[in-house]
Amino acid sequence: MAPDRITTAIDSLIAHLIPTDPQEDEAATQERHDTCFELVKTIIESPASPAIASDVNHASDLIKRKLIQSNPSQALRFSNLYSRLLAVPVLEQKWAILYLLHQLADSPDPSEPLPLSPVKPSAPNYREAISHEAIKRQGRDRSSKANTPNLPRPEDEQFREAFQPDGLRRLPQRPPDDYNQPRIEAPGRDVSLKSSLLADNYAEIDPAETVILRDLPFTLQGLSSTTLPFSGPNTLKLPPTLPLPVISLLHTLAEPSLLYRQLEQFCKSPAEGLLRQSLRAAIGSELRSYLSLIATLEAQIRRALSTLDEDAPRGGIGKAGVTLKRCVVWTREATMGLRLMGLMAEESANKKGGQLISLIHSFSSSHGDPVVAAFAERLLGNFTRPFYDILRRWIYDGELSDPYLEFFVREKPQNKEAAKAKVVGNVWEDKYEIANDMIPSITTDDFAQKVFLIGKSLNFIRNSCGDSHWVEDYSKAASKELRYGDTATLETWIDEAYKTTMKRLIDLMAKKFHLFEHLQALKNYILLGQGDFIALLMESLAANLDRPAGAQYRHTLTAQLEHAIRGSNAQYDTPEVLRRLDARMLQLSHGDIGWDCFTLEYKIDAPVDVVVTDWGNRQYLKVFNFLWRIKRVEFALLSTWRKCMTGSRGVLQNANPRVEQTWKSTRGVLAEMIHFVGQLQYYILFEVIESSWGELQKRIQKEDCTLDDLIEAHTRYLNDITHKGLLGPKARRHHTGSDDDDRTTYLSQLSELLRFMLNYRDSVDGLYSWSVSDFTRRQEADVRTTTRYNGDGTAGAHESGTDAVASEFPILRDRLRQLSTSFRTRLQILLGDLAYQPDVDMRFLGVAMNFNDVYQPARRKTKATASSGTKS
Repeated sequence: MAPDRITTAIDSLIAHLIPTDPQEDEAATQERHDTCFELVKTIIESPASPAIASDVNHASDLIKRKLIQSNPSQALRFSNLYSRLLAVPVLEQKWAILYLLHQLADSPDPSEPLPLSPVKPSAPNYREAISHEAIKRQGRDRSSKANTPNLPRPEDEQFREAFQPDGLRRLPQRPPDDYNQPRIEAPGRDVSLKSSLLADNYAEIDPAETVILRDLPFTLQGLSSTTLPFSGPNTLKLPPTLPLPVISLLHTLAEPSLLYRQLEQFCKSPAEGLLRQSLRAAIGSELRSYLSLIATLEAQIRRALSTLDEDAPRGGIGKAGVTLKRCVVWTREATMGLRLMGLMAEESANKKGGQLISLIHSFSSSHGDPVVAAFAERLLGNFTRPFYDILRRWIYDGELSDPYLEFFVREKPQNKEAAKAKVVGNVWEDKYEIANDMIPSITTDDFAQKVFLIGKSLNFIRNSCGDSHWVEDYSKAASKELRYGDTATLETWIDEAYKTTMKRLIDLMAKKFHLFEHLQALKNYILLGQGDFIALLMESLAANLDRPAGAQYRHTLTAQLEHAIRGSNAQYDTPEVLRRLDARMLQLSHGDIGWDCFTLEYKIDAPVDVVVTDWGNRQYLKVFNFLWRIKRVEFALLSTWRKCMTGSRGVLQNANPRVEQTWKSTRGVLAEMIHFVGQLQYYILFEVIESSWGELQKRIQKEDCTLDDLIEAHTRYLNDITHKGLLGPKARRHHTGSDDDDRTTYLSQLSELLRFMLNYRDSVDGLYSWSVSDFTRRQEADVRTTTRYNGDGTAGAHESGTDAVASEFPILRDRLRQLSTSFRTRLQILLGDLAYQPDVDMRFLGVAMNFNDVYQPARRKTKATASSGTKS
């Protein structure tokens, strides 16, 4: 408050309580006003130090306990008023106000005088004493009325008038004869009644309460004293001569003493781990606050013991302001804190890192007592600093500084077998992992995942992408001090760091390491998307790959690959892409030819290999080999078809109806096979690969796409290709019998069909060779017939042609018929399996292959049932 306002308030108070005397001159009035002013100013500037500790909660408890005993209905109202009082920031001495009100409530009523020496209710003459006291009180009342018959009633009016808003209007006047007579004071209630009652009911104890109070500060600090020695680490010996009420109080005071000893020992014990050490430091700080309370309590006890009156009842301890009961009240909140810290210390024995944070946080978030929750929150603020230091290093530097494995991010243990084999793993996937048991409850799983990705991305940018300068600049610009408490701000900072690091990483992968260009190249060359390049390559390699695999040479394959690149649109790709494309032979096995072992390879190096992993390369190789076999079959069938169509107008013409019919059916089966291969190739290249590629582009072009999203999208892309491309799933069965035949996979079924088609092509080539030789023989026979000029030559030629047909043609015809029947049977089984697939695109493949219902899809369930019935 400003000095001018204080002066004005004092002047108003003096004018209100001390009115002006009209009979007094102005100088005397001003002198009296100045004297009162100086007295009030002295009282305000130098208030007397209270004899008790300033504890607003203690004063509130005293008033509430008194209201519950006298008027319970007013206790709730007092609680509401007390809450409003605490919310007023202007009043600083709230405890003094409450304590004053409590003392005024206990002050005696002057209108009800009581005897100084009351009689105990247990005395035998209690009733007579009460009657005697009542007679004496009535006599005193009569005598006071008789001795003061002229007691002016206006005094009551003056008393009430002094506390009116306007104050006294004039000084109270005494009657003239009243100045000569002594003033008779009305008897009042003696304030020593309570002390007298206590003194009469008090029995001496040994040791005395003053002696116990003198030793109590040492006991509360865990130190032995004369009266209260510690007989063991967790044992306090109490004097056996004390009565039970005092023993009960000492039991209550012994709890904080023993808890302090245990916690002090806990803080001194060695700890392995930064958070364990931090917990001990935080508890040690709370123990120092507890010692400050004990020091204040000791000062109160010393002050109270220095003012004792030995002649007073109980040695004057009742008026000293410090008793064992009050010590219990003053240490109650501290005892609760010690009890809570003892529980934390006990439960933290087998926990570390994030588990410790979750333990302390559980008291803050899951405990119903607001005092316990506030204490745990205060403890978390100091205790979690090492955790947030590790977090700051991880999200701003990409470095994991966690020597005791307390953070929820940790390095993956290295695989010993991989280390012996010197296998380089995936740096992105195999270096770090999330320890779910170490995620503290103060964070969410999404928050932990973001933190994990931020640090892992920074580490990857620094070590794998070679961009450590950006990481250092980012750390200097964005690094902030993290601490517990402001969760919203921390989440904002984490989101900013997450967006910045993810954007930088994706930019590096796209622009510096050309990730998207490599994915496009894999689709064009390994998945046969570059049609002109694949056609030219197959045409140039066809003659070479027909030879045995052992006769293939790498330089020949490389030269043909270069020729295919220069002769197609592949020549316009970037050198970065073309230098990675290579042709090689797979592992040879006995009887393989070049077609079985040839493969294209697209070399991927770090850091792109975190997206296109070794598993991804194997999937690409698997798809390429499958598509290459389909292309090979298509190339062979089309070559044979062109040869047959060309020969049908010349060398394949034959007058024999059986030969004509055989060629007609052969061309029909070839058309079926070409249709099958075309539909299969269209389905895989367009319905599977192109649609999956479109889905991949949608996923990786998102604004918030991360490297993990890229990896997941690429993995899903390959899984969709292998699943829908008939390379992965098992054929759906409708019977429960065990079937160990590997024909249950679509890949094996398709491989068998392709093998039948190649065998059929070879048989057609055999039939074609026979037809050419037969045509040649017939031409030679015609020439001989014309030169002989005899009529029997034609018949002889016809008989020789018939003998040739009978010798080789039936074998070739039966072989073609058998292969065509097997092809149709296998195709019908495949169509039956596709018809019951849950995937719509796979069912559509079956519809496209059998659009005119020329085939009857076969169900394995019927065959299995029939075979089982035959066996039975």
